[in-house]
Amino acid sequence: MKFTLMTGTAMAVALSATVVTTATAQDRDGWPDSFTVGTASQGGTYFAYGSGWANLVAEELGLSGGGEVTGGPMQNMALVHTGDAQFGMTTMGPAAESLAGTNPIAPGLQMDNACAMFPMYQTPFSVTALSSSGIASIADIPDGAKIGFGPAGSTSDTYFPRMMEALGVNFERRNGGWSDLGGQLQDGLLDVIAFAAGVPVPAVSQLEVQTDINIIEFTEEEQAKIMADFPVSEFSIGAGTYSTLEADARSVSMWNFAIANCDLPASFVKAATDVVMSDNARMVGIHKAARSTLPENWDKNKVLKWHPGAAEWFKENAGADIPDDMIHGM
Repeated sequence: MKFTLMTGTAMAVALSATVVTTATAQDRDGWPDSFTVGTASQGGTYFAYGSGWANLVAEELGLSGGGEVTGGPMQNMALVHTGDAQFGMTTMGPAAESLAGTNPIAPGLQMDNACAMFPMYQTPFSVTALSSSGIASIADIPDGAKIGFGPAGSTSDTYFPRMMEALGVNFERRNGGWSDLGGQLQDGLLDVIAFAAGVPVPAVSQLEVQTDINIIEFTEEEQAKIMADFPVSEFSIGAGTYSTLEADARSVSMWNFAIANCDLPASFVKAATDVVMSDNARMVGIHKAARSTLPENWDKNKVLKWHPGAAEWFKENAGADIPDDMIHGM
């Protein structure tokens, strides 16, 4: 009798395991075996943040996946739209331009197959110079200064030159990865770097360890003009962000969102979203900018249609009131 009871119990456990395995297999129908997340250049926040959440999702979901070096938000919109990358990261400005068909990577192509996945953080626009240069304000930037604006096509390269022109700065434009530009600044090949990246920017943190730098804030008047002319909002870089900063620095910012190819299975995108959004402390451990990677910031997306899987997660877990006309395929 005892033998029969044990056999029955074992059978029940085996049956339960079979049910779970079958359900899991059904849930994963159509899932890719691997995925990539389009990030940006090494030395920037996108690369550190994006590679981090890519590895986290890969580990938690048992898939092969990782971050990929790209030209940043504009290129990521193109890669995700075409399906060359399953996931990516972008800012709201480049996203709007891509939907309108004005992405310089493919002019005229409306990139409407890249869907919103989850809110990441705000990208502050900040300016850095060597202390030895004597540049301590925007007004101090000399005529014809060599300014590094980041990778070609990045958020920084798309918007910061226009901002500088609006503020009356005359400059020579330089492009490159953030780490490379940081080295050029230190070697005297650049006068200024105009960063648009989540803070702390790794390249800036590295610079201030090696040399004395000035992190230049906007004046109230400069901030107001930029906010009036560009799709940005008020922002303050906290004094604790860099050892160089002794007080909060006035800035402007633009929201970043993770994006997913709209054709990916809803269950896959929902599961990946859950991995990132369900444990903020783990994300902050990847990068401090993730302190804003919170469910309640779902409403910062005013541009992209949501992936159905991501929309389902935010409706169930954040009480998101996402209208049907903002969800892809509805």
